[in-house]
Amino acid sequence: MTSTLGKDLLALEPLSPDQIRLILDTAEPFKEISERSIKKVPALRGKTIVNLFFEASTRTRISFEFAEKRLSADTVNVAASGSSVQKGETLVDTARNLEAMRIDMVVIRHSASGAARFLAERIESNVVNAGDGMHEHPTQGLLDLLTLRDHFGDLTGRRVCIVGDVLHSRVARSNIWGLKKLGAEVAVCGPKSLLPWGIGELGVQVFKRVEEAIEWAEALNVLRLQLERMTAGFIPSLREYNRVFGISKERLERAPRDILILHPGPMNRGVEIDSDVADGPHSVILNQVTNGVAIRMAVLYLLAGGRPELAEAAKGSAGGGER
Repeated sequence: MTSTLGKDLLALEPLSPDQIRLILDTAEPFKEISERSIKKVPALRGKTIVNLFFEASTRTRISFEFAEKRLSADTVNVAASGSSVQKGETLVDTARNLEAMRIDMVVIRHSASGAARFLAERIESNVVNAGDGMHEHPTQGLLDLLTLRDHFGDLTGRRVCIVGDVLHSRVARSNIWGLKKLGAEVAVCGPKSLLPWGIGELGVQVFKRVEEAIEWAEALNVLRLQLERMTAGFIPSLREYNRVFGISKERLERAPRDILILHPGPMNRGVEIDSDVADGPHSVILNQVTNGVAIRMAVLYLLAGGRPELAEAAKGSAGGGER
């Protein structure tokens, strides 16, 4: 059966609003699986999924692993630091050798923008982009959308501001595309040095001061400063960044409304976000983590040809994957 998403999930930019809603709706029945004593259904029993991570990651990799195991798939983890890549093997050679072992899907994370598409065009297995360079991180964008939808319902007209290191963030790009396709108003805020040139051409507002963003927004998605990707002095210091752009309790208390706080993690507490905000009553950061597993279950299920209307039935098969 051909998936209604196509062969791969590489980005949110090419998806239609209906395809995005399909993933969000399919994730809903999978949420409940994580709350059960037996956290497993047989939906992908017999499928083999390779997690091919050329970049260090803990949260994303573990979230995908949980999703795969809860769907009863067989999983193999390959990290570049322990693979033939260190011996000079190319990305395509690695994937083709894995595919020769009759795998069904590859989840890839890579430091090069476009790596997921490059791979998807050269192998028959389904490919899921778990983050490629500064391009996109579609499943993170989807879990952010699901978290916002849980709180607001319909996202049409809702005002969401992405704050921080937009320049280096693949999460920001996926959020912008996904939010706009679902009718939300989107803004960005950060130092000029950390905003991509021409960002306004994507149809987003640009705020130079975080106070203006807080006054406007109903939700803030606070981005981590990606110091590992910075090759020059993008900011004077971490202390100065926190003073000018940090999301603090004092700043939020001056807002005209309660503001939902999201963060893709990992957090630099005391830099882009203060602890009393991250752990505060309006933070949904842990909800994002929970929703991440459900979203990734939905993506894997749909790419494998699962029918959306059968997701609820798949959810009901408690323990069917045990063997």
